[in-house]
Amino acid sequence: MKRRSFLLGLAGAGLGAAAWAGHRWWPDGEWRNPCLPGLPQALADHPLVRAAWGGLDPAQVWDMHVHVAGTGDNGSGMRVNPAMDSLAHPILYTQKRVFMDAACASGEHGVDAAYLDRLLQLAAAFPPGVKFMLYAMEAFHDGGGHAQDVHTGIHVPNAFVRTLAHTYPQRFEWVASIHPYRDDAVATLEQCVKDGARAVKWLPSAMGIHPASRQCDAFYAALKEHDMPLIVHTGTELSVNSEGHSQDHNNPLHLRRPLAAGVRVVAAHCASLGRDMDWDAGDKADKVSSFALYTRLMGEPSGVNLYGDLSAIPQFHRYRILPGLLENTGWQRRLLNASDYPLPGILPIYLLKELVRAGLLKADEALVLHAIRRHNPLLFDFVMKRSLTWNGNKFAARCFETREFFDRTKGLPT
Repeated sequence: MKRRSFLLGLAGAGLGAAAWAGHRWWPDGEWRNPCLPGLPQALADHPLVRAAWGGLDPAQVWDMHVHVAGTGDNGSGMRVNPAMDSLAHPILYTQKRVFMDAACASGEHGVDAAYLDRLLQLAAAFPPGVKFMLYAMEAFHDGGGHAQDVHTGIHVPNAFVRTLAHTYPQRFEWVASIHPYRDDAVATLEQCVKDGARAVKWLPSAMGIHPASRQCDAFYAALKEHDMPLIVHTGTELSVNSEGHSQDHNNPLHLRRPLAAGVRVVAAHCASLGRDMDWDAGDKADKVSSFALYTRLMGEPSGVNLYGDLSAIPQFHRYRILPGLLENTGWQRRLLNASDYPLPGILPIYLLKELVRAGLLKADEALVLHAIRRHNPLLFDFVMKRSLTWNGNKFAARCFETREFFDRTKGLPT
């Protein structure tokens, strides 16, 4: 929901409706992450937290969608677009500060170090064996496979997340990001497999990738050879979106090409936000719900290799697909839990009171979750998803025990 559209709607709806809407969509917590340290013992031992671990083997629980971000101030090689530090670009300027606030990435030792320190602190609250899959982020490339810094929002090198995973193997795995148009894309993939990468992540609009392009075919063949999963953002992208980016690249229908090539594909967020062109309608093509297109793919023969991750879906502008996901027990083996950290640290976009109003959470559960997220947004995201219920249905344990899915990759070091 864009703020301008929201405010214009209030202006025309009358004071009574404005008051109702303002109350409904007003955050039920702080606007900023309080970044509280540790987790009080009363919360760590709370029955809701203990119940969240019921029936799970922590050694099989991998959060498969965790972002690494920073400014490169510690030699990591990370880069952010200079526009994100310019008031001439207020949206980008604000986005950077919101994300850094969510990750508590400020301190005398630099942004990069603060981001990592906070992530390690949050991970320490999880039982031994639980791991977090850290994402690299490839730069934007043009059609000739050349990097274009002017269109790159953030670049997180493969080498940096690989180093983190190798330095903290008890907590981290890593996910490569490789642009398929690069001349050395397949060779880079081969090296990443040898270096222990568990998957490849694309954000098509922000990286300049058209997943249905023939330019991707050699890369798809290499992914298939190694049985390496491809994680692809689907639906509207809000976090990294600027001039030169095409939202159409995130259309779920484009995933037919890697699926036809036999690649295991994970549609990030289950295309839970936005509308995309329904190219199947031919001359009558029009935009429909991105989630409807994802649903269509899940039912197609080649869709047997299509999965979805649960990251970001409980946010206030996405949560309406949750009842359908919870009731569709046939999809449970194809849904993988993920947090999309640091987004759970952006407190206003998770409206617990709205999840209660929708019948997905109990009011007393929301109170506990609110307290947890002030200390640990990662644990908050996990316990919340384990608590979601619709008509007696919950997300199955196998949605959270994702390790097996990523252990299949061929060629990984032993």
